[in-house]
Amino acid sequence: MNTKSILLSLGLITTFTLGGYWLGTQMANTSATTTETTAEMQHQEMQEAPESDAKKEGDREILYWQAPMNPSEIYDKPGKSKMGMDLVPVYADEANSSEGIVKINPVVVQNMNVRTATVQQKDLSTTVSAVGKVEYDEQKLYNVNPKVSGWVEQLHVDYTGKMVQRGQPLFSIYSPELVTTQREYLLALKTRDKVGSSSFEQIRAGGNSLLEATRKRLEYWDIPDSEIKELEQSGEVKKAVTLKSPATGVVLHKNAVEGEFIKSGTPAYKIADLSTVWVQTSVYDYEVPWIEVGQPAQMELSYQPGKTYQGTVAYVYPSLDQKTRTVQVRLEFSNPDLVLKPGMFANVRIQTRPKRNVTVIPNEAIIRTGERNIVFVAKGEGAFEPREVTLGMEGGQRNNEIEILEGVKAGEKIVTSAQFLFDSESRLQEAIQKMLQQKQDTSDMKMETTDSSGSEMNHKKMPEDTTDHSNMNM
Repeated sequence: MNTKSILLSLGLITTFTLGGYWLGTQMANTSATTTETTAEMQHQEMQEAPESDAKKEGDREILYWQAPMNPSEIYDKPGKSKMGMDLVPVYADEANSSEGIVKINPVVVQNMNVRTATVQQKDLSTTVSAVGKVEYDEQKLYNVNPKVSGWVEQLHVDYTGKMVQRGQPLFSIYSPELVTTQREYLLALKTRDKVGSSSFEQIRAGGNSLLEATRKRLEYWDIPDSEIKELEQSGEVKKAVTLKSPATGVVLHKNAVEGEFIKSGTPAYKIADLSTVWVQTSVYDYEVPWIEVGQPAQMELSYQPGKTYQGTVAYVYPSLDQKTRTVQVRLEFSNPDLVLKPGMFANVRIQTRPKRNVTVIPNEAIIRTGERNIVFVAKGEGAFEPREVTLGMEGGQRNNEIEILEGVKAGEKIVTSAQFLFDSESRLQEAIQKMLQQKQDTSDMKMETTDSSGSEMNHKKMPEDTTDHSNMNM
């Protein structure tokens, strides 16, 4: 009796144990299935949530929410800004592209007084204005200095600044060498006359060569031909010989003093021909490409308003002044009435030759950042595109136009006012787009990580119980 009771108790315990184990296995499988279903639903909701948020306000896609008073303050969901104001949605069809295109309501564009200009294809020239100084023509400066040493006997031009004519007597000089040479010349002249009737050719040639050598010596000493002819006609040796002016002009310097001894080679007079004058002016380095020799130039004097003098560009100097960053240009003007006096200052304008058929825009349309040059092209319907351009030469009246080598084409419209506001907006929107793209990439990486983890959980299976309990020793 006791043995049966014990065996019956053991059988019941075994039955309950196996039943509990089977019930626990079924509950674990049900829990795993429920977990997998829940993860799939959460993943599907995460994928559908942005679409449902983005599809608000009808069919227009909302990229983000923006504070009305601070465009850089953006949010993923509607709400209040830091200032307590309602956030404003930014739609995909109104947002700027990654290239920085700015889209503004046409009414706002009109209120901002945005002006545009058309890119033109035309000839470009400029007028270079500068201040010049009248100077002597260096090619028409003359020095008068005796070739022999002697004493100044008489001065015919006795002060600086006097006008002299070509061939006018300047001063007379007494030189012992000159007196001796005159006597030799008269002797050679008589000798030639005596041997001129000789029947011997060598004798006649010797008389002529002696006379010619003595005459050449007088000419090399700058004795005028008139003095030599007078010597031949009179046959008398002159104590003092008069030296004459080699050109018409103004006496700049006078070193000759009556009764003073002058050595050979000492400058006695310096004469400047003022029939033409030079005007030295300086132009900036960026204006040098416009300047060429032979271009017409105009000049006005401050004390003669309204009167214009016409000249030409004679020379462009090859060096640059490092301090002023300018290049010196020499102009040449005719001065028949001697109105232009060296030392005067004048206003100079150089009319340059035009460059043919170039792309030109207003200079004010360019935003210079230091590294690149940008203009905004009006695309229509409130859209403005920033575009980098390559600049050429500046020209036009007062340098208000500039040549464009690359970037825009003729016929396009560009912004000439308020472009700095467009540039700020373009940079801001471009930064926001990059920030949103980075945020989206981060979200995509997180979702991929979640999907990978969930798939691993779904593929895990609970180990099946393969133990045979039939032969268990109760």
